[in-house]
Amino acid sequence: MDKVLDSAAAAVGDIPDGAVLAVGGFGLCGIPSTLIGALAATDTTGLRVVSNNCGVDDWGLGLLLRAGRIARMTSSYVGENKEFARQYLSGELEVELTPQGTLAERLRAGGAGIPAFFTPAGVGTQVEEGGLPWRYGADGSVPLASPPKEVREFGGRRYLLEEAITADFALVRAEVADRHGNCVFHAAARNFNPLCAAAGRITLVEADRIVEPGALGPDAVHLPGVYVDRVVAADPADRRIERRTVRTALQEA
Repeated sequence: MDKVLDSAAAAVGDIPDGAVLAVGGFGLCGIPSTLIGALAATDTTGLRVVSNNCGVDDWGLGLLLRAGRIARMTSSYVGENKEFARQYLSGELEVELTPQGTLAERLRAGGAGIPAFFTPAGVGTQVEEGGLPWRYGADGSVPLASPPKEVREFGGRRYLLEEAITADFALVRAEVADRHGNCVFHAAARNFNPLCAAAGRITLVEADRIVEPGALGPDAVHLPGVYVDRVVAADPADRRIERRTVRTALQEA
């Protein structure tokens, strides 16, 4: 089955208001910026997004956030996005902060059909006890907070019950995809992308290169095409460095 569409706009065209999105990437590494840009060009709003972070102020998911199109974020950290922090603290945005490894496992479990699992991450903290602010009020109050977690003991250790995450749509960035949706990721850009792809009921992939079926050896495939529904070409200009650091050349002795 040929899963390649002509444009990113066509791929995101049926994402409705209030949809749950699982979006790959870590910082600005491996983010599906072409698909995000196409979604930003629509009027879809009220999105409930699951992603490691929310891009930066003017790129990635930050574009949707700045436009007021995201209602809820499930993330592991705020990152470099000042608008994310502002909306959260002012009560405009609901945020569920989740330990990074727990977030990854919640997505993996969702993709594997596992409804929940136990983890030691967060034991003895407010993650276990509940009360973490999910939404602030305009006056600084906390009208919505995290609930306490179920705790069980295994082998003398305490573990918290965490629920799996599934999404209506997943947005993923790959280095190479074939027309059947088999994908290869580049180095660290692999990050959350395969997990999000598996957790999405409908998975959209943008790829730097699209090749013919059979061009990818079976052992080279990181994400099988069975998880992918739509493939589009990524815009080669959609690349950013989150924070550039350089050093001056060392002086010769």
